[in-house]
Amino acid sequence: MIQLKELRSVFVKIPMFVMFLALTACSGETEPPATSEPSAPTNESVTAPTTENEETSETTRPQTESFDLMTGEGNSSQTATLHQGESFSLYVFEKVSLDVAKGRLSLTSNPDYYVDIEPLPSDYDLKKLETAGREDLEKAGKVSDYSGELIEHPLGFAELYLQASGENGINDYMVWKSEKGDAFLFRLHNPKGEEASDFASPVLVSLSTVQVE
Repeated sequence: MIQLKELRSVFVKIPMFVMFLALTACSGETEPPATSEPSAPTNESVTAPTTENEETSETTRPQTESFDLMTGEGNSSQTATLHQGESFSLYVFEKVSLDVAKGRLSLTSNPDYYVDIEPLPSDYDLKKLETAGREDLEKAGKVSDYSGELIEHPLGFAELYLQASGENGINDYMVWKSEKGDAFLFRLHNPKGEEASDFASPVLVSLSTVQVE
């Protein structure tokens, strides 16, 4: 089960700061973009009564959780609902939709803003993923490497974090592990537009709740 107790109020040291500056430039805003300040979900477990013929029940996550997100108007407590994908689950905010078949989380009002979520096998090759990621991102612009610890960021640490920014927006390619040790590949696409920062804030919090089912 993913623990979010210690998520803090500011997203990232350098990489996310760079990303949000770029997002602001794309949207033409002059004030700082939105950041998230997720509150950790209460990790409750539901255990069914047992009898002599029953085994201990499985631990489940609550159907809804509240998170504090920083918006243009300040802190806002928003509720996210647990969604089930084909092989994983995560919490999804109201203005974001999950396409189960594609494993894609996108902004409901504009599906051009999206992140593809791909569970990785236990024997994944990080070097091959990095090579593939660089080849993919080079089409979008100059590639920067922010792999490692992401201070004050919902994801906390990324084994691989490549980012490309260009005239069409920002693209991220990330390999991340949950606290349970499950690995995922995230491909984020943030095109130029006013909705860029609106998407980045809640989606990163959602990604930090992904776990294999």
